Amino acid sequence: MQNQAATVVVLGTGGTIAGRSANASDNVGYTAGQVGVTQLLQAVPALAGAPLESEQVAQLDSKDMTHAVWRDLAARCAHHLARAEVSGVVVTHGTDTLEETAWFLQRVLAPAKPLVMTAAMRPATALQADGPQNLLDAVAVARHAGARGVVAVLDGRVHGARDVRKVHPYRIDAFDSGDAGAIAAIEEGRLRCFRPWPEGAALGLERVPADGSAWPVVEIVTSHAGARGAAVQALCDSGAHGLVVACTGNGTVHRELEAALVTAQERGVRVLRSTRTRAGRVIGVAGDALPSAEDLTPEKARVELMLSLLSRP
Repeated sequence: MQNQAATVVVLGTGGTIAGRSANASDNVGYTAGQVGVTQLLQAVPALAGAPLESEQVAQLDSKDMTHAVWRDLAARCAHHLARAEVSGVVVTHGTDTLEETAWFLQRVLAPAKPLVMTAAMRPATALQADGPQNLLDAVAVARHAGARGVVAVLDGRVHGARDVRKVHPYRIDAFDSGDAGAIAAIEEGRLRCFRPWPEGAALGLERVPADGSAWPVVEIVTSHAGARGAAVQALCDSGAHGLVVACTGNGTVHRELEAALVTAQERGVRVLRSTRTRAGRVIGVAGDALPSAEDLTPEKARVELMLSLLSRP
């Protein structure tokens, strides 16, 4: 059920959905973050006359997302979600780091209203741009009476912030939710729900420094054949506060890399193990030298570790 009278606020941050290409048949050689969020809305005839507001928070390619933009975006989301007349907020975003931004916003805000992220795999100038339909679907979710939490809406599916992940570099159906599955499908503007919406306690925006340079330094290293510990030592020497290791299989780590990570942990650097596979979780066993990030992808485990470090007294 939708509240058609309630206001939806659409916040723009750039990305492919706002990209332009000199050739309409070129879906890869474009420049992201060129079209303003107001223009994106105007390109969706079905949204004409709808109670919408728009605001440009940033205009960038999401591969270049920064902690400072995350903080600014979270603040603007919190501001609009607190307004009684607003049913939900939509954020247009690039696909490359959408899952990281989604998890950051869910952990910091855990909103009781829907905070809907959407994006596109093709630029706004494409012959068959996917952005307009994704944006229309995102607004429908933001108006849905039962929706809550941070979700991502792409290709007719609603994914929860914890589960959403990009699994293909080119196709329109580039996102899924791993083992958990999508929360809902959007069918002609109506939602068919499969499982509960995201919940959880908000860490609070006040814990997050406005200055991105004041955030703890957390990096990701990958375990692979022939992995060495030198990279871990170099990162620790450069001031890393935390490390996430993208492991093979069920959290296994090359012995040389693991030895370096254990040494780093003994010296006070926080370490988490994730899996470099795109589904499943790391199932811990007794005697594990390094803690598990459970079902969080390496990128989300990094966000989680940063927020954990920020929450330390």
